[in-house]
Amino acid sequence: MTGVDDETCMVRGKPAGATGKVRLPWEEIDGLMASLEVEVIALSQCLVSAGHRLELGANEAPGLHYILSGTGRMTIAGQRKVELAPHTLVVMPPHVPFSIEMPGSGRAAMAQVNGRDQDCSIEGVRRFTAGDGEPRLIMVCGYFQARYGSAIDIFGRLRNPIVEQFAVGDKVDQKLAAAVEELVTQEIGAGAMSAVLLKQVILMLLRRSVGSMALWVERFAVLSDPQVSRALARMVADPGAPHTVTGLAETAFLSRSAFMARFSDAVGQSPMLMLRDLRMRQAATELASGAQSVERISRNVGYASKSSFVRAFKAVYGTDPAAYRATHRGA
Repeated sequence: MTGVDDETCMVRGKPAGATGKVRLPWEEIDGLMASLEVEVIALSQCLVSAGHRLELGANEAPGLHYILSGTGRMTIAGQRKVELAPHTLVVMPPHVPFSIEMPGSGRAAMAQVNGRDQDCSIEGVRRFTAGDGEPRLIMVCGYFQARYGSAIDIFGRLRNPIVEQFAVGDKVDQKLAAAVEELVTQEIGAGAMSAVLLKQVILMLLRRSVGSMALWVERFAVLSDPQVSRALARMVADPGAPHTVTGLAETAFLSRSAFMARFSDAVGQSPMLMLRDLRMRQAATELASGAQSVERISRNVGYASKSSFVRAFKAVYGTDPAAYRATHRGA
């Protein structure tokens, strides 16, 4: 496969001043994937009978749509047509409307149903239906955010839908069905379990994407520049380390100015602001565990001054560390 060997992904081209091609080791890719935070915004099911079209409006969050059974067609933003079959996965960018349709027999016009006008939910899982007959196409939808820190949503700047065909053996349907079941049963930790299951599906998609550098560029802005991703991986792996812009630029095999510009372009904010967010995420986790003092946590995440840490934490979470701990202890 072009640009990929058995051990590492290789960047196409050579940065100024480098003596060879930059490699992003698989363990660093794995670290980026492991640290990805996935939040489930909503889960829903869509059931379409023969001869019906189900209109679904745009959502502010990216959506993951998986065909459990049946064949049909998806129309995206009134233009692009996608043929649907069992185990087709479509990741929809934010703010993009779409419809799914199941043609009937003959040339009769399809009945159109606006799913957003329906208000049918079971324990937090919405159900959109088109037609009263036996559903011929069943789709499960998950709206989500997949982030690093508070700022990087790896699907937030997705412009075009991602369409992948999985197989029965991938068991994507089982993971999504289990995520829906978790929300329906409302057991303790149901939301967290649903997020874990949805994250597994997203990681399967990311695993496919890192097999081709071209797909990185097309799909995920944060991974579109492997030199920047190399530096980001170091930050994610150890936010509390004494990182500097110069040191991170050296990790990326870039000059300081080139690194600053390319990092901000790929990530959407400066390296040090991103590092602050990663540190505050780690601090929030440690505060919720309740095991260490605020002063100790401030040192863990790279702050020599407790007062500087408190100011940074309030800037990200809107409250001081002690108040956050009181609210989130044990979460």
